[in-house]
Amino acid sequence: MVVTPQAPAFQPKPVASLEETGLSPGFLSDLALRTIYFAGTVSGHEVARRMALPFPNVVERLLDGLKRQLYVEVRGGSAVSSASYEYALTAKGHAKALELLERSGYTGPAPVPLALYWEAVQTQTIRQVMVTREQLMRASAHLVLGERLLGRLGPAINSGRSMFLFGPPGNGKTSIAEAVARCLGGAIYIPHAVEYDNQVVKLFDPVCHEALDANDDRRADQIDKRWVLTRRPAVIVGGELTLASLDLVYSDSSHYYEAPFQMKANGGLLLVDDFGRQAISPRDLLNRWIVPLEKREDYLNLRTGQEMTVPFDQLIIFSTNLEPRNLVDEAFLRRIRYKIEVPNPAPDEFEEIFQRMAEARSLAYDPTALDYIYTYYSRMGIEPRACHPRDLIEQIIDIAHFQGVQPSLSLELVALACDSYFVRL
Repeated sequence: MVVTPQAPAFQPKPVASLEETGLSPGFLSDLALRTIYFAGTVSGHEVARRMALPFPNVVERLLDGLKRQLYVEVRGGSAVSSASYEYALTAKGHAKALELLERSGYTGPAPVPLALYWEAVQTQTIRQVMVTREQLMRASAHLVLGERLLGRLGPAINSGRSMFLFGPPGNGKTSIAEAVARCLGGAIYIPHAVEYDNQVVKLFDPVCHEALDANDDRRADQIDKRWVLTRRPAVIVGGELTLASLDLVYSDSSHYYEAPFQMKANGGLLLVDDFGRQAISPRDLLNRWIVPLEKREDYLNLRTGQEMTVPFDQLIIFSTNLEPRNLVDEAFLRRIRYKIEVPNPAPDEFEEIFQRMAEARSLAYDPTALDYIYTYYSRMGIEPRACHPRDLIEQIIDIAHFQGVQPSLSLELVALACDSYFVRL
């Protein structure tokens, strides 16, 4: 199910002057110079497009200043419009660009000031999102969830805080978290990058953010194109999560920062999958986030030794196959507001999952197959999992194709699938 995004509460104002960018003229001149360095000979209009700023009164002023300093020169273009002038670096400008690249290699859309990013996150906060029972049921319609589980998930989502999803493996905790992300709905504005004390933090990430206005053809003087309209983000991290990845990631080659996972998830959802199996220990992770979870602000470190305070505004889901009390102590559990168990499916839920899976693979449902599986469970001391119907049916189809027979829920094929899938523990 796809949720149609609502109009965002935050609306970036179009930029009409250098002052309205919130950035210093020197910072923007350096960005323009690096842009021309990498582009070669480029029109003023193209410089403005790459910087995501309007040409009149903004980029035009920057280029005029660079010409006066003898850093750039005009190589051609139409006399009708200065936006069509072709600009290139002079020898002096080339030397200056190389000097700038030693400090920062960032090129692309101009960043927004950190203060404006704070305003955007607070205006578009995840805590504004209110999910109804009907919305959650629609978003999870492809899953079979009990009434008790649904009744606990809804309030946890509406809290906009954090939750544990725990229980045995194979019961759909990750799928539930993904359904939660779908029912959040809404659209928010995310900047391409954020500036703090002349340092650039790249924020927009196509892997984490789904742009909704990629084809927006409005001019930069009609909308601040430093911002991207996206669906509320859903960022999923697993075993790759380390303590270092929770801070600003500095590139020694390009000399600017990449935002950490939790900053990219602001305004949306952050799923820590398989919690407890990361290289970082659960205790170290929650020690790192104990203050942000409480104060909803995070503290990131710059290479200069400065600390950058950023919003910490996302619904965090810790998904684990382990008992929460075996991972962290009571003080940490108290800060994770909702602890929701995802249990093994009840017999009626298991049957519904089995029927759905059989129908999806064009197999006629046969209740005797289910009886055999439960008998097998009892004999082997196995507990039913929500993933078993899908996996067993796929095994049945593989076996049938190998034997050259029509896939079906015959007891012979079901028995062979069970023998090749289950292991006595």
